[in-house]
Amino acid sequence: MKTPEILFLCTGNSCRSILAEVTLNGLADARLHATSAGSHPAGYVHPRSIQLLQQEGFATEGLRSKSWDDLQSTPDIVITVCASAAGEACPAYLGPALRAHWGVDDPAKATGTEAEIDAAFQTAYRILRTRIEALLKLPVAELLEKDPAQLKQELERIGKLEAQ
Repeated sequence: MKTPEILFLCTGNSCRSILAEVTLNGLADARLHATSAGSHPAGYVHPRSIQLLQQEGFATEGLRSKSWDDLQSTPDIVITVCASAAGEACPAYLGPALRAHWGVDDPAKATGTEAEIDAAFQTAYRILRTRIEALLKLPVAELLEKDPAQLKQELERIGKLEAQ
């Protein structure tokens, strides 16, 4: 079985999708592979995202904000991480992939004190990490091949989990 490719997709590809990509790749032991992209990339990775990932022990070299037009291959699974409930427009990936939505508020839009902004990044990261850890408990490659409907159902269930 080939390693399933997961695309984390949002609008700017500077925070949430980057946090998800790096976290999944850091925890997956090559059972899954993630990339991230945006429909309108910001052109930079938010410095607080880089700092948070480094504090969590993940490598951040070579991270960049990417457009979905730059994808080298077609993903098996596309997970949108935009907060559609907050009125944010989620990009619609039109390629042949299993799709799920894991809405997370955009920490790049957080305002307030430095501590409040840091807390918004921590919250987004903790939610994504909780969901990624739940994903890693699934036999993703097997489900993708034998029961994609069950995998989609599991992905949607995981997308409702909050931070532990």
